[in-house]
Amino acid sequence: MHALIWIVGALIVVPLLYGLLSGFKSTSELSTNPFGLPEDWVPENYTGLLGSGSFWRQIFNSTFIAAATALVTVAVSALAAYVFARFAFRGRELVFTFFTIGLMFPFAVAVLPLFLMLRALDLLDNPLGVILPQAAFGLPMTIIILRGFFRTIPGELEEAAIIDGCSAFGFFWRILLPMARPALATVSVLAIVTSWNNFFLPLLVFTEPDWWTIPVGVQQFKGQYAEDTARILAYVVLAMAPALAFYSVAERQLIGGLTAGATKG
Repeated sequence: MHALIWIVGALIVVPLLYGLLSGFKSTSELSTNPFGLPEDWVPENYTGLLGSGSFWRQIFNSTFIAAATALVTVAVSALAAYVFARFAFRGRELVFTFFTIGLMFPFAVAVLPLFLMLRALDLLDNPLGVILPQAAFGLPMTIIILRGFFRTIPGELEEAAIIDGCSAFGFFWRILLPMARPALATVSVLAIVTSWNNFFLPLLVFTEPDWWTIPVGVQQFKGQYAEDTARILAYVVLAMAPALAFYSVAERQLIGGLTAGATKG
């Protein structure tokens, strides 16, 4: 098992190190010395990008869209999951199944009707044209995770809150959400990472560079500097850095939330 973990880790780390070191080379050296350390270090590949306003604008766009997507996804999913978990009504499981069916349909299936809908609503070249569809496609998984966690909260706790005069929404807002912090953190991390890595939807919605996200920026940069492979690798490494940093910080919350949701109760 440990040997397998080392092999998988090497398959992940080695390409990252290769990209990092290759970004410090010139393209000519990259062709003659692809695997060795740089003979002549070229930090300008990185510093030039870090001094570029377009790169930081793409970082901001990706961060803003990811945060807004997570906020909308978690807010709507928490309310829906609360109803599915704590209320008994006719057709509840049927409606819940309708939401879960959304897991069966990837984004590419709906790309044409989605594009026509966004154009009709005048949401092209608008961040809402990315935020709202991403939130919609993130609802099924988020509702499933939160519903499972909400159902583990003892019913006696809700009964005691109602006896003390707490309304249904008051119980949800004051008691349930604070107790569900690990699960909320988990689904928030999943929504942010999914949004950050999304390439096809921003490419479809944004035609103006003012709203390009990092994945779209990488693709456009690759097309612009197709012959400068070293600079492209530097761009890719810098584009990955924020996501890697965020995940390294949020990893414990993500795993802790999934574990709590699986074992609680």
